[in-house]
Amino acid sequence: QVQLVESGGGLVQAGGSLRLSCAASGRTASARTASSYVMGWFRQAPGKEREFVAGIRWHGSTYYGDSVKGRFTISRDNAENTVYLEMNSLKPEDTAVYYCAMSRYGDYVSQWSRDFGSWGQGTQVTVSS
Repeated sequence: QVQLVESGGGLVQAGGSLRLSCAASGRTASARTASSYVMGWFRQAPGKEREFVAGIRWHGSTYYGDSVKGRFTISRDNAENTVYLEMNSLKPEDTAVYYCAMSRYGDYVSQWSRDFGSWGQGTQVTVSS
């Protein structure tokens, strides 16, 4: 029953920045909110497979995909059940639909889509040259 809604996507020039937000609501079958789970960001460009971008544990430790290390920062506000993705030094190859997702297994670190059971609808990020 957990629902995720992304926002903040748009068109930006190469080298610019965007901040994405993901608002979570509802509870799992174990009556926990999204604040108890690893949250992740994934992205998918047309014709390409879904790619892991960033993940964050409940207490705030983070991990990133190689393509965005040093440029993107994931954070969360557990009180508001919201996760953020700050994207800096954007490149045209960052263009994709960005999805937030919640782990199936609570505070479990993973980069694999199969380990995330709840997904948002996605928000489009387009980076122009």
